[in-house]
Amino acid sequence: MTDILGNALLDYYHGNYTEDILTETNVTEEDEMPLPYLFRSYSEMPQVEQKALDLSYGKVLDVGCGAGSHSLYLQEKGLQVMAIDTSKGAVEVCKLRSVNHAEHIDLLYLEDKKFDTILLLMNGTGVFQKLEFVSKYLQKLKSLLTPKGQVLIDSSDLKYLWDSAKEENIFPPEEHYYGELEFTIKYKGVKSEPFNWVYLDETIFKKYCYENGFDFEVVCEGDHHDYLAKLTIKNR
Repeated sequence: MTDILGNALLDYYHGNYTEDILTETNVTEEDEMPLPYLFRSYSEMPQVEQKALDLSYGKVLDVGCGAGSHSLYLQEKGLQVMAIDTSKGAVEVCKLRSVNHAEHIDLLYLEDKKFDTILLLMNGTGVFQKLEFVSKYLQKLKSLLTPKGQVLIDSSDLKYLWDSAKEENIFPPEEHYYGELEFTIKYKGVKSEPFNWVYLDETIFKKYCYENGFDFEVVCEGDHHDYLAKLTIKNR
């Protein structure tokens, strides 16, 4: 797949900002993702992200780091941060912005490391892709945590979205969980292949966490049906 996100981030960093990324799902119409927002400061972040950064401690893994805004803030607080992304361009931008440790790697392929805090922000459960993969990713996250470590991850309950769609006679497919969406993104006329992204409501996320040896706690609720969860390994 063309590195659409990475190309857009590089354009913005190098002063070639002429347009934003366009996103579209199988439920929603085309929408803009403003590039400046991906370079935001702490004061410009939503409450759930600020809370996650406030709670972060120790050695930190920033999964899906994008332009590195979260990593940079934590670095400035004196924390040791590893930033990873599947976008090569995003990792390049992180390095240009002076993120000390940024790698182009998929979470599932990260081995032989332990972290006190793992961050997955900006609807972080999307990394799981589909409901059927949630357990696989939770087990991977557990393998990367220190015994007293924490996963800080945000998501949204899309029930509100389907409630609105019903007014237009659009209903969630019965064969899929209603939080599973199919996305495409577009930038400068180049459109991605469709990719899966899953939003987990609190009830189902808690269920999967318990089944995979995690305690689950909602530590912050946002203004748009979103929430921040803290996952910790259950004491046996």
